Amino acid sequence: MYDKLWLRYEGGYIETIEKIVRRVVLSCRQRSDVLNTAVTELETVFPAEVIIGENAGEEHAPTGEGFSIRNRNGVFTISSQTGGGVLYGVFAFLRLLHIGKINEGFVGLDDSPKISRRMLNHWDNLDGSIERGYAGGSLWKWDRLPKVDRRYIDYARLAASVGINGTVLNNVNADAAFLSHTYLEKTAILADMFRAYNIQVFLSANFAAPVNSGGLPTADPLHNAVRAWWRDKAAEIYALIPDFGGFLVKADSEGQPGPYLYGRTHVDGANMLADFLAPYGGIVIWRAFVYGHGESDRAKKAYADFKPLDGQFRDNAAVQVKNGPIDFQPREPVHPLFGAMEKTGLFLELQITQEYLGQGKHIVFLGPMWKEILNFGIRDPHGEMQASQLSDPVGKVLEEKKLAGIAGVSNTGDNDDWCGSLFHSANLFSFGRLSWDWTLSCTDIAREWAVLTWGRDLSVVDAVVNILTHSWDACVDYMTPLGLHHIMRYENHDGPDPGCEQGERADWKPPYYHCADAKGLGFDRTRKGSNAVDQYARSLADLFDNIETCPEKYLLWFHHVPWDHVLGSRRTLKDELTFRYHRGVESAKQLRTWWKQVEGRVPHDSYQSVLNKLDVQVAEAHEWEAVCVAYFMNFTK
Repeated sequence: MYDKLWLRYEGGYIETIEKIVRRVVLSCRQRSDVLNTAVTELETVFPAEVIIGENAGEEHAPTGEGFSIRNRNGVFTISSQTGGGVLYGVFAFLRLLHIGKINEGFVGLDDSPKISRRMLNHWDNLDGSIERGYAGGSLWKWDRLPKVDRRYIDYARLAASVGINGTVLNNVNADAAFLSHTYLEKTAILADMFRAYNIQVFLSANFAAPVNSGGLPTADPLHNAVRAWWRDKAAEIYALIPDFGGFLVKADSEGQPGPYLYGRTHVDGANMLADFLAPYGGIVIWRAFVYGHGESDRAKKAYADFKPLDGQFRDNAAVQVKNGPIDFQPREPVHPLFGAMEKTGLFLELQITQEYLGQGKHIVFLGPMWKEILNFGIRDPHGEMQASQLSDPVGKVLEEKKLAGIAGVSNTGDNDDWCGSLFHSANLFSFGRLSWDWTLSCTDIAREWAVLTWGRDLSVVDAVVNILTHSWDACVDYMTPLGLHHIMRYENHDGPDPGCEQGERADWKPPYYHCADAKGLGFDRTRKGSNAVDQYARSLADLFDNIETCPEKYLLWFHHVPWDHVLGSRRTLKDELTFRYHRGVESAKQLRTWWKQVEGRVPHDSYQSVLNKLDVQVAEAHEWEAVCVAYFMNFTK
């Protein structure tokens, strides 16, 4: 029933269409495959007449991917200057119809994406596995291509319906075989299908591909033979895929090869690739997830590596930065690079798949987390602004840059439910909607998804929205309250293990991050500690540096706090920590209580599937509380 996710277009709204919509006119300057896709999408949904009206409504046609919807006595015109804009307008039109926002009084709507590149990053491997994937195997059946799977088109529909316009098909821990001619031909088949949905295809590139695939003795980016290999590879790719988007590169991180091996910089590596992509309009996206070079505090390392390089990257090269300075934790302060790379293209990397948040077992709606990051003010250009008046939140920084984007590590797989749970698709939906417009309300997005997915029964919708909008706060409380981070099990990042002594690297072990001792708890990143605070704008740095003004949600991220320190609740740290863990458990129980209220109002199998997830979530929340409270309280004796 839910295999089409939010594109089911059911629930009795067809009758509404017949009352309101007499005809739909699509207006675009040029006929294209994307425009034909828009027509098909409309014709398969309702029987109203659909026509192509050349230059109809031209006065309202926005540029780029923007669109306009106008209603004149039941004749709806959806116009844009591009086929992509019309397609996004069609999906918006159908969404608004379904949730009841288009009625007899609807006059019109103008909308355009605030951020130009909105991408999914798939961590999919050639063998069909997905790194940090919790919804089955890869959607891409490389061994079967050129045979086409219907789900490729279904995937493109889902992505385009929420404004996604780019996809990276393979894991950032890239296999060099993806750049072989055999797999480039297979990639071209996917690109041909996705093009009709205004989706550009990208590949993760292994930096050592000239060695691994080309037989060269070196991958030095300044070596002539290496440069020639990449130049020829770019020509080969664009001969097969004329609109190929470019490369995503993970270099000098977690054992992946990079320019450091040859005494070169990230700029040397990125600019070499950018130079060979530029003639075709391609870009290189260079990930900033690095550690192990120079800084003792892992949270500082990406800034230390990349800040000195600001302004040296080519115009078609961007740095992709995770939302926080560690690694997709339940909560992190924003990454300081968003306030530092003023002369460099930037992509914000978010994780839709829940690696550190209960993986496929916990229902955690990530929209509120992403909003916290996108709304986070990180610049202080005058040096005198108060923290409450900081300008240029991350979303605005990305909106104003010439080359910028948002990338989400996808949670899709080949399971029937696409994302591992009937609720996990809410994160894929939310990612697309916020990528299109980062100012949208998370509650509004949750309600849209609830109606589109579960129907118009208000009691069901209200319960679903309550579960979604309260789930992240619950997860933070029962996992990592008050700024704790990276206290999961070493081997798989799942479940609590604050005392972990396993693993080879100290900066992967939880005690490295929580620093619990008889005096207190938390990592000291103040000016008396690692001084990570001074990677931020001055007013933010001052705010974080002072234990009395540091927001409590980041307290243990920036401070080693005495156990008897009194917080805003008038509880000591010791008591507040215990309180937060227990509150998280009770909140998880409340999520389950809300769901039990819809029994009999949704299909039984679907109801039971979600209930099973919530039962596991409550049980594991109890485990987090029991393990972490017992461990940390040992230090308070």
